[in-house]
Amino acid sequence: MPGLPAHCLRPRDLRRGAVLTWVFLVAVGAAASTGCWDRAGVAATDSAAALPSARTSPPAPGASRPAGTADREAVARAAAEAVAEGKSGKKAAQEVVSRSGDRWGAVYDQGEYAAFAEDLDGRWTGVGLWVGRGRGGRVEVERVQPGGPAARAGLRAGDRLLGVDGHAVTGLAVADVVALLRGAAGTPAALSLSRDGADFTETLRREQLRAEPVTVRELPGGITVIKVASFTRGSGERVRAAVRAAPAGARLMLDLRGNPGGLVTEAVTAASAFLDGGLVATYDVRGSQRALYAARGGDTTRPLVALVDGGTMSAAELVTGALQDRGRAVAVGTRTFGKGSVQMPTRLPDGSVAELTVGTYRTPAGRVLEGAGITPDLAADEGAEERARAVLGGLGVGP
Repeated sequence: MPGLPAHCLRPRDLRRGAVLTWVFLVAVGAAASTGCWDRAGVAATDSAAALPSARTSPPAPGASRPAGTADREAVARAAAEAVAEGKSGKKAAQEVVSRSGDRWGAVYDQGEYAAFAEDLDGRWTGVGLWVGRGRGGRVEVERVQPGGPAARAGLRAGDRLLGVDGHAVTGLAVADVVALLRGAAGTPAALSLSRDGADFTETLRREQLRAEPVTVRELPGGITVIKVASFTRGSGERVRAAVRAAPAGARLMLDLRGNPGGLVTEAVTAASAFLDGGLVATYDVRGSQRALYAARGGDTTRPLVALVDGGTMSAAELVTGALQDRGRAVAVGTRTFGKGSVQMPTRLPDGSVAELTVGTYRTPAGRVLEGAGITPDLAADEGAEERARAVLGGLGVGP
């Protein structure tokens, strides 16, 4: 099992009452998702506290765990007692987390947590489906990985997933659906589906898949669009490379729409592409105040717009907030999701891992992301890219 990171921004499968339908990368879990995905890599360098760009202040006197978070000692104790009685330590820990009101807290077995390590590398084993929870517990296909097993079989967005290998999935948490869809490369996955009222089945072979987290395209008028699907490992340096490779005089559009977050270290590296040092974010971990700083030497002259929407989460919000507060970018789109809390892992006696909320992030101007999100400078839903192009047209041209 991979080592545990100190923390990482990534979304959870909003299974405890979140209003938004969470789209999770079912190919194994989160994607080219976690937050982190939510939803997530697991090397010591994933800890912002371990970075040269992170600075730490001692805990404030009398500091305690944030409200609405689980007590890690209580979680570990419940797991240990359950294991001693021959019961599931993971289940016991989950019960404590659920009662705590920790919206983002979660407990994973060793296999699930190891899969998150793959997710943050931008690779996974699965059939190439993104699914989401709909009304009444329905599980629906949100997106299909181009060229993957599901795409080759003709599956498409809007199909309803009824079962996997004989297990009904309606009403299940997305994480549980993910667990059913995972498996070794080459193994079959029998899917029961429904489309336009007609039920059908498809048996697919799981494959090793890979997503490109950063893509670049050129628009007429000298605009370079840098799309960041998620902050998986290496994505920050890809953003920096894309900025360096942009044609002279090009205006830049950083598209963070639908980005669920990922590794905070990668987010800081991406922000550094547009900043010449300085503060990116502050955060607290059990009362210990810390700060994240951009590297020197970023491009500070090209006109820049950041595209965001309600699917822009966690690490992607951190980048947006930094660029907006520092006056480096104009944010265009709709209000972001509002996931700005810090989770840290605790290994439990049975080998499972509890990730519990320990603090919150703030933008350079001190704005709290959790529950509030980022309000764009220019609101635009439909036609957001066209609005962004108009904004760039009025910002002038860099050297």
